[in-house]
Amino acid sequence: MTRKMLGALALAAAVVAGGAHAQTTTYPKNDYANKANWLCWTGKPGDACAIDLTTTVVKADGTESVETFVANPKAPIDCFYVYPTVSNDPGAVSTMNIEPEELSVVKAQLARFGAKCRIFAPMYRQFTLTALRAQMGGKPLPGSADPAVRQVGYNDVLDAWNYYLANENHGRGVVLIGHSQGSGVLIQLISKEIDGKPSQAKVISAILMGARVPVDKGKDTGLFKSMPVCKSASQTGCVIAYASFRDTIPPPANSLFGKVPGDSQIAACVNPANLAGGRGELHSYLGNSPPISGQAMPKTVWAKGKPNPTTPFISAPGLLTSECVQKNGFSYLEIHVNAVPSDPRTDTIEGDVVQDGKVNEAWGLHLIDANLAMGNLVDIVGAEGKAWAAKK
Repeated sequence: MTRKMLGALALAAAVVAGGAHAQTTTYPKNDYANKANWLCWTGKPGDACAIDLTTTVVKADGTESVETFVANPKAPIDCFYVYPTVSNDPGAVSTMNIEPEELSVVKAQLARFGAKCRIFAPMYRQFTLTALRAQMGGKPLPGSADPAVRQVGYNDVLDAWNYYLANENHGRGVVLIGHSQGSGVLIQLISKEIDGKPSQAKVISAILMGARVPVDKGKDTGLFKSMPVCKSASQTGCVIAYASFRDTIPPPANSLFGKVPGDSQIAACVNPANLAGGRGELHSYLGNSPPISGQAMPKTVWAKGKPNPTTPFISAPGLLTSECVQKNGFSYLEIHVNAVPSDPRTDTIEGDVVQDGKVNEAWGLHLIDANLAMGNLVDIVGAEGKAWAAKK
């Protein structure tokens, strides 16, 4: 993959970073009072997050048990989520129609938070996967360079956020959650509308996965002046950010993740498995269906000699550990598989970006950033919510 193509890929995670310019296209505002414009909204008819999250727990000795999931519609806090680049709509900007791709990503990345918070996830007109692929191939779609195209997604999310604050928040604490392009949108939202502003008092934390959040070297703040990185689950008003890579495949020099421009800052890395620092055990919920990129079905055999489970998710206690590391100019979440060849459980996981039959090392485990630490993050949100309520 050429440097030019990698530059195009960066648009997926940071398409909104450039800010507004003179627009050549006008996009009318969405009506976020209309719940049809929300992908998830706890309690609404057709809530995309009201789904089956049943999990098969596969232990090291190969024994299995089934874990059910129950959401809490009366949760004391809220979560506001912005999804990553998933739309296969034909143009450079997606429609507001809810498609299988959006349904799939909230199943993988969001719905499980419903045990700890009411969920609000707006649809927004994002820069599409179709346009991204075209740009990667050197044949950008007509109009994809229009500054309005790069701003419409942020404008939508800003409108949805303002509607939520004015009509649904009612003084409740809220956790911001995003991945990839969704994290990029939230980074801009925090920078412009939250950091150091009155609404920051309502923000319990921000979980920004698969994105580059600059922090000053030796400090806990950087781009966000008054929202430091999180170091404990009792801390509020803080940020959890990371990009994950296998310890066996570290980020190559051309990777988009784990590095920020300039020498005075590094990319924030907070380990959800150990907020205080050091190694920790990941409580993963790995999808037992095609990943959000539409790649082939996972080939993992979870326990030798047994048929694969049919539940939507798999959890494998003790299989994965993580640690934030700084290596070769990169700062990232290093994922280690605790392989034990002598036991019947799998010694590997799927999750790499595969192109033309080869792993694209520059992307790391971007596809499963959320799945890897989902259980840890849900627990953190629950603990942070209690800490936020205690401080009120």
